[in-house]
Amino acid sequence: MNEELAETPASARLAAQGLVLPAVPTPVAAYQPAVVSAGQVFTAGQLPFVDGTLPEQGKVGALVTPERASELARIAALNAVAAAASVTGGVDGIRRVVKMVVYVASDPSFTGQPAVANGASELLRDVFGARGAHARSAVGVAVLPLDSPVEVELVVEANAASF
Repeated sequence: MNEELAETPASARLAAQGLVLPAVPTPVAAYQPAVVSAGQVFTAGQLPFVDGTLPEQGKVGALVTPERASELARIAALNAVAAAASVTGGVDGIRRVVKMVVYVASDPSFTGQPAVANGASELLRDVFGARGAHARSAVGVAVLPLDSPVEVELVVEANAASF
């Protein structure tokens, strides 16, 4: 096994940080929270829900500060990890993170989407270590569902033993 991939299990890293994967909400539309294809897991876009509630609404750079948006991106990333883990038999069934897309509902003058996305990228590093290094897009958009400031999608590689 590759040296960088043979490190502390993600479940132990989560516990050491006092993090718990949230429950994956039941979809309210015609989609699945996560789908497995050819050994990879693709998540639906995840909002920064905390206990079923969206803690902030509005555009980043107007009603929501970039710093708060980065915190919300971290929460949305944890929700995306939970969605992926729900189809891999748990967080340790995720071999590595491949790609992340962070959508940022932005005021027209806001151009700091990469800094907002760093909150999500740092969460993945914290949970997976070197296995959390990923390709990423940070995309400014006019509006997101429920007027959420951020939304996160993941593509992860699953362990072969997860299926």
